[in-house]
Amino acid sequence: MKANIIGTGIMGSAVAQVIARDPRIEFTAVCDKIISRVEPLEQGFGIDGYKDYIEMLDEEKPDIVFIATPDWAHLDPVMACLERGIHVFVEKPLTTNVAEAKIITEKVAETGLKLQVSYNHRWLAPYHLTYKKIQSGAIGRPLMGYARKNNPITVPTQMLASWAKDSSPLWFQSSHDIDLMLWWFDDEPVEVLCSGVKSVLKAKYGWDTWDALQGQVRFKQGGVATFEAAWIYPEGHPSMPDSFMSVVGEHGHLLVDRKDEAVEMSSEDGFSWPRSLLNSQVYDRWIGAFPSSIASFIDAIEDDREPYVTARDGWRVTAVLDALHRAADSGGVVKLPSLAL
Repeated sequence: MKANIIGTGIMGSAVAQVIARDPRIEFTAVCDKIISRVEPLEQGFGIDGYKDYIEMLDEEKPDIVFIATPDWAHLDPVMACLERGIHVFVEKPLTTNVAEAKIITEKVAETGLKLQVSYNHRWLAPYHLTYKKIQSGAIGRPLMGYARKNNPITVPTQMLASWAKDSSPLWFQSSHDIDLMLWWFDDEPVEVLCSGVKSVLKAKYGWDTWDALQGQVRFKQGGVATFEAAWIYPEGHPSMPDSFMSVVGEHGHLLVDRKDEAVEMSSEDGFSWPRSLLNSQVYDRWIGAFPSSIASFIDAIEDDREPYVTARDGWRVTAVLDALHRAADSGGVVKLPSLAL
């Protein structure tokens, strides 16, 4: 299958490393508005580079496109692909707009094409084991959940830089946690409340975005889940991210602590927990949850089955995130909309 990539930042470049080594894929082209990002991939993989993704889609005629544009810039390239009969793997979140997420979900249903949102944490063994334990009834029905994903200030100011001011720690960091908690609870979210703080980034950079947020999601069967996200930890903090998730059930409890990822390192530069579980190079291959999720999507196309993370899953997470931000802005409780097609 012929594959192309739209967006060649951190995630798009990571996709390139994975698909270039998959024998089922013919990797032919990449596209980015910033041409300096395209050139190293052109040279490194011997592929074509484009600045206009419409031109790329019409000339290359790929079977699959991997979309890794900024959070709010997914709708147009996703729809352009679906309208041309191309399967889509899109970075999380599906969109930052509920109406756009519905449009995409409807188009996927209409075309019968495969679309997977990159909620790759489902492929992390500890998170998948948590799902299986809950499904088996090991802790009873989930009653309360808590998820923390906090990052150093270098994430918005250096890693994202150009577009962090248009995002938030919940949008960038908590969408994985929300997807996981919805998956684990297996229940309909009905309403949310949320509070946050705008101080550090506004004072230092003039960005009107949140430093930190805490939101609570209430489920139809009475369960609740809290989500914490901040991206103003000091630069010297050893973890990226400082992350854990827990679920309390009717007669049990599960906790996944991911901040250290099993490796501790100290050096003259300080103490750190090097990351290894999501996407790590071992010899000439990349392993971890991220490449596993990509391989699973290619399997879904080959086997003609539904991807394990669907457009509707992405729509649901977007709806929760949108409601949390509206609750933070208003200070009140926000009801979740119906997700019926």
